[in-house]
Amino acid sequence: MAMYLRRAVSNRNTILFLRNGSSALQSRNWSHIPCSSKIGFFGTQFNDSAFPAFDFLRDSRRGFAKGKKSKDDSASGSTVEIVDISPAVKETAVSQMDAAIVALSRELTKLRTGRASPGMLDHIIVETGGVKMSLNHLAVVSVLDSKTLSINPYDPNTLKELETAIVSSPLGLNPKADGQRLIAAIPALTKEHVQAMCKVVTKTGEDVKQSIRRARQKALDTMKKAGSSFPKDEAKRLEKEVDELTKKFIKSAEDICKAREKEIKEG
Repeated sequence: MAMYLRRAVSNRNTILFLRNGSSALQSRNWSHIPCSSKIGFFGTQFNDSAFPAFDFLRDSRRGFAKGKKSKDDSASGSTVEIVDISPAVKETAVSQMDAAIVALSRELTKLRTGRASPGMLDHIIVETGGVKMSLNHLAVVSVLDSKTLSINPYDPNTLKELETAIVSSPLGLNPKADGQRLIAAIPALTKEHVQAMCKVVTKTGEDVKQSIRRARQKALDTMKKAGSSFPKDEAKRLEKEVDELTKKFIKSAEDICKAREKEIKEG
């Protein structure tokens, strides 16, 4: 293209020079140089009505003005970037499923069995000094034996508030002051209480399994949104891995519920 431009510019300069200097050329004797209306200096032929070089320049400029794209440009524009979303999808799914298992364990800990457990009082809210706080932030709960809990407050002045909160809880405990601590005996569960607790365990377990399945569905939705940027073979492999994770976490939830039911029934 640069060669054609140089030729076009050269021919244009020659024409302008001949036209503007025609009077000077006529006043001199140029008989020894071949020159005519069709022949320029150094024997270069030209024609005022047709200049291929100028046509090429004009067409080229029009082409650039229209913003034409080459085949290479159009081909490069159709390239799809491949993105590996597998690690992020798996990490998110595992995080959500694990959070569901943690929530299940926390909820089942609130249920009273026939055995003493230090975590069974963690959910109790104590109001002291106009502020509501979890019991485990105000006292240390320890197991004296399988049927007795010891509650040792960080501040002995909160002993009365701790006792009131424990009695008001649905656990059915009646702690007694023992110096600067509370002693809570765990009473045996009635048959009705056992049945009610088992139903709560089953319902809580089903809710958690639904949460795990929702985490799986979110992972699959993320893959669908990726579209063609995520290869089909990779999508199938990732879907299989997510399904395996789902089964693993659901089994974990079922095992936790079965263990809790056993503790409740054994008293």
